[in-house]
Amino acid sequence: MLDLFYAAHTCSLATHIVLEEVGADYKTTRIDFGSAQQRSPEYLKINPKGRVPALVTDQGILTETPAMLVFVAQSFPKQDLALMADPFAFAEVQAFNSYLCSHLHIAHAHRMRGHRWVDADDTHSIATMQRKVPESVGGAFDHVEAALLKGPWVMGERYTICDAYLFTLAQWLEADGVIPARIPKVIDHRRRMSERATVKKAIAEELA
Repeated sequence: MLDLFYAAHTCSLATHIVLEEVGADYKTTRIDFGSAQQRSPEYLKINPKGRVPALVTDQGILTETPAMLVFVAQSFPKQDLALMADPFAFAEVQAFNSYLCSHLHIAHAHRMRGHRWVDADDTHSIATMQRKVPESVGGAFDHVEAALLKGPWVMGERYTICDAYLFTLAQWLEADGVIPARIPKVIDHRRRMSERATVKKAIAEELA
């Protein structure tokens, strides 16, 4: 059985949604950020990075959302959620998820995790990073809106792992100071995703 280590309101939701989409036999283990459980010796044995998500499989432990999404999709090929039969389409899936992971999510993290880049007591630099977030995150969503979101789903007519990932990060855009009206396609995608039974179930489990 797969075991997803997660925390509410984090990118772990993307993998949680996909586990539901494929009908996987899995369980979840909540990590409490409030008590810094992600830095506990017990959890660091699972993920030495001290972050979520982590996915425990029969073959070992996976971290990093793009890798976990592809693993789940490939483990349940019937749904074809990563378009792996088409090398170019699969590369596009990987390119999109890599952009979310390496650019959009990092820009978002500057709002509350400035200590990753400067000393925690450097309040001026941290405040400067926070002021930049609406511009940097907004710009990333502008690029998704204009160039990457093909519609109706990220990859066009086919629902893929990209949709779960985009939806997860789009949960945070208002808090990041992004005006929804500037990205109507992303907002419509978020609305349609929120109506899927699998998405509702994953969210409910994480917030229970």
